[in-house]
Amino acid sequence: MQPLPPEVRRLRERCARTKRELATKLAGKHNYDIKVQQLMKAARSGTKDGLEKTKIAVMRKVSFLQRKDQLGNTLSVLCLTESIPHTTQPYHVLLVLNILTGLFSIIQSERSYLESLRRILQEYHRPLLEADPRILSPRKIRPIFYRIREITQCHSMFQIALASRVAEWDSSEKIGDLFVASFSKSMVLDVYSDYVNNFTNAMALIKKACMSKPAFLEFLKKKQASSVDRITLYGLMVKPIQRFPQFILLLQDMLKNTPKGHVDRLPLQLALTELEMLAEKLNEQKRVADQIAETQQLARSVSDRLLSKQLNSEQGSLVLCETLIETVYGERGQVLKSKERKVFLFDDVLVCANINVKGPPDISSLVPVGPKYTMKWSAPLQQVQVVEVGQEGSQSKDPFFQHSGTKRSTGACKAILGPPRLYQELQELQHDLSVVEEVTLLVGTLQGTYQNLNTTVAQDWCLALQRLIRIKEEQIQSANKCRLRLQVPGRPDKSGRPVSFMVVFNTPNPLSKISWVNRLHLAKIALREENSPGWLCGEDEGKTMAPFWGPLLACHMPVFAMNRGLKLVLSGLEAALHNPVHCALLGFSAASTSLPQGYFWVAGGEASQGQIEIFSLNRPMPRAVKSLQVGAAVRCLEYVPETCPSEEEEAGVLKSPSGISANICVGLDDGRILVYGSVDTAAQCLLTLHNPESCPVLCLKHSSRFLFAGLRNGTMMVYRRNSSDELWDADSRRCVSVGSEPVRTLLVLDDSVWASCGNSVTVMDISSLTPQKFEVHPDPMISVAHMARAGGGVWMAFSEGSSIRLFHTETLELLQEINISTRSTLLNTGQKSMRVTSLLICQGLLWVGTAQGLIVTLPVPKLEGIPKITGKGMISLNAHCGPVDFIVATTSTLSPELLKRDSFGDAPDSACGGEDRSDTSSQESLQQSASYQGEGRGKGRGVLLQYKLRSTSGLPGRPLTALGDEASDSSLESLEHSVEDGSIYELSDDPEMWVRGRPSERDGGRRDRVISAAVISGGKGFRRLKERGAAAGTSGEGLENILMVWQLPLTV
Repeated sequence: MQPLPPEVRRLRERCARTKRELATKLAGKHNYDIKVQQLMKAARSGTKDGLEKTKIAVMRKVSFLQRKDQLGNTLSVLCLTESIPHTTQPYHVLLVLNILTGLFSIIQSERSYLESLRRILQEYHRPLLEADPRILSPRKIRPIFYRIREITQCHSMFQIALASRVAEWDSSEKIGDLFVASFSKSMVLDVYSDYVNNFTNAMALIKKACMSKPAFLEFLKKKQASSVDRITLYGLMVKPIQRFPQFILLLQDMLKNTPKGHVDRLPLQLALTELEMLAEKLNEQKRVADQIAETQQLARSVSDRLLSKQLNSEQGSLVLCETLIETVYGERGQVLKSKERKVFLFDDVLVCANINVKGPPDISSLVPVGPKYTMKWSAPLQQVQVVEVGQEGSQSKDPFFQHSGTKRSTGACKAILGPPRLYQELQELQHDLSVVEEVTLLVGTLQGTYQNLNTTVAQDWCLALQRLIRIKEEQIQSANKCRLRLQVPGRPDKSGRPVSFMVVFNTPNPLSKISWVNRLHLAKIALREENSPGWLCGEDEGKTMAPFWGPLLACHMPVFAMNRGLKLVLSGLEAALHNPVHCALLGFSAASTSLPQGYFWVAGGEASQGQIEIFSLNRPMPRAVKSLQVGAAVRCLEYVPETCPSEEEEAGVLKSPSGISANICVGLDDGRILVYGSVDTAAQCLLTLHNPESCPVLCLKHSSRFLFAGLRNGTMMVYRRNSSDELWDADSRRCVSVGSEPVRTLLVLDDSVWASCGNSVTVMDISSLTPQKFEVHPDPMISVAHMARAGGGVWMAFSEGSSIRLFHTETLELLQEINISTRSTLLNTGQKSMRVTSLLICQGLLWVGTAQGLIVTLPVPKLEGIPKITGKGMISLNAHCGPVDFIVATTSTLSPELLKRDSFGDAPDSACGGEDRSDTSSQESLQQSASYQGEGRGKGRGVLLQYKLRSTSGLPGRPLTALGDEASDSSLESLEHSVEDGSIYELSDDPEMWVRGRPSERDGGRRDRVISAAVISGGKGFRRLKERGAAAGTSGEGLENILMVWQLPLTV
């Protein structure tokens, strides 16, 4: 062994001496922790002695920092702490210590990973090659351990570079650039891609060898038993697939502890971007490899030649597959049998298969053994319907039966598909509503006038019963959150009539059912003509994207109705926004298939005539619900959400009893700012703000405490929140001069606001408004028109030209420039230059709208790194005829109530298992569960349902309530809502929008989040482009304004 350098020996002696000194003063771990706390306090007080002892004590506490690697190179943290000067402030000392801890976490993780790779080569690969007699032939060993040696070489080089960087940490204090240099090489992507693509094949070879070669199986068992950690060969070989996600987590922790202005801040962000790009590529390759393996496994079991040929071709793509439990019910609703099925959703067909018996248990413990399938049935996707309880009769008039083989009438299916008691109660409520409606008509014919018997009172009865029906439907949906009911076409009967059968699957959890309903809905949208294909991809010489993997055009529709007048219909669009309003009573399947919940505001106008159209998004396509007229053209819109309690505490604002409600700010051409309430479509104007010169308001942005308005004269107005009613205080207006040209766009970051003026951008601290100006374009005649932020970067588009530029949010450094015109050459537009008219970043895509009506998407990272363009873009084959006026993202989070699994999830019919089971007592347990759902839930979370309480208070009998008859009057006092809050369910202008009261604060912290997202563009006209066809030639003049809506898959 080589002797250690003198510097390392001195550090080792100092470390040993320090340990001895501390050991004499401290006794036990508890006392040592107290001493560390005392030393940290001394360091914060700024004493030199406290600082020195803190460095030593903290490093001693982190035990792995004194470990040696296999090469004998001691990576002691003491050599790094020498770089902390004695004059450093205590707060910065703690930051440096956090950085060092993160650095050595990376070192330890890399050491452990290299050790695992070497174990694969030294304990498995080499013994198998050198075994005598041979256990496996070299021809079989090579593909099992394919690319392991190359991956080990890559990380050995990285470890050497890492050790070198640690040695010179005093002068560099950077590690991010090392990740970029090491993992941006094409060699790394190549070897990992080969390994990932071969992983499924390697596992299959190991499985086959275990079954055909007993000596190989015994070899694996002995190696696992002799290892210290008892890890299997599969556990070692899966580590390269997990490596880059681990790297990302480590870098995220280190970036979190690296302050702004640190020399390693930007390199760490670039490294995070590089690793995310690499991980995304490898994940996609792994997904495709697994998809091909599953499809090939299924194709072997298909007897239908046409379907087998389709599965073996590259045309069809697998969208979703999962193991579900098929359940068959009896006449009384009891579970007759249930069995595991593998369900495959392809882009145009749904396949259900039996799962055959898996391999021997001793093999399964060493390597995953894939099942074999036997196809049970398949159906064209367009003919498959998701059927919820109560919808069976409305879906189809054809007779259908359960898949057990016994034909049943439609009425019988209604009786057995849902929880019997809840469905019976729903039918009774529907009957009562029809009777009360008839009574209402009769009351209207009364000749006399009576205090407690009039049309108003009768209408109150109808409204309360309607609410009870909606709550009963919600209870039925809650009972079926894990039940996926599909109406599937079967073979025609003897008379030739089409026959459908009902299949009931139990999903593992509500998230699984949400995914299935959503993917089935989107897969049908992908089959439409406008999505076949919908995008032209720049990769592989204009190859079209698979229809389901790009954003799907859900619909296109006019903004203004033609009966509003030609001038209004043809006026230009200026702005749009999404007003998210939570719909608590939206059905389970409806929430899975509808657009993001809430309302969509579209504004425009000319001269002294401005208008705002409000659309409801609580359905698969928008529907206009209200129109607002304002006295001037609308230039901008800004949605101000309800302030979170944490933001209020940070701002030092006391929370009012009613809280800070959400509102919408509208900037007008005459200088006014209108503030509307955003609870529903009532859209009441709450406040009007004026500026002294009546200068047009071009842009609006907000922070937690301030509202910023950019004016045409180069001024930015700032309004502070009013502490009394939480709206903006008109008297607190401050005017900040940005420049002589118009302030065209604003952007609010964490603690600063960016304002564009001409070819420069001014960055101001939100509190002090201290300006910092920097130039973003060399041409003074060009101004910044659009800004979009993601992670640590801001993309900018300009008033002229087709280039967009990326700037760092902290150093203001230009990081990347992209020319959009090069992307449009795929369509042979015939134009040399294009102009960018809109910009948006949403779910890893940078959306760019152009003056020619084209829409381009470019992939960007999703994490907190630098949003650099990471691949070739796509061009939508659906375009506007004129400029794209806006591109807006709409997102909402599904109600947490949809994700809760109630008592029905534990019922016998939802049990999992691979064998048939019979249960004759299921009906009784189902009734008990339904009783518990109706009674227990009613008593614990009952809601008093009243409409106009005064009109019904004088009537005899009990008020209408969701509680059962057994509830006493005294129990009403313990409800979640008091009697005075009886009308918590309000029917807004949108008939399908039911607004529950304010969501509780405790639900806001739930981590089970399902995000619905869509992108909406607006512009003149609509046209369908052809591949390699001309895209120019229309100006959009004289055409009506059109919305195009792209729906994205739910993020589960």
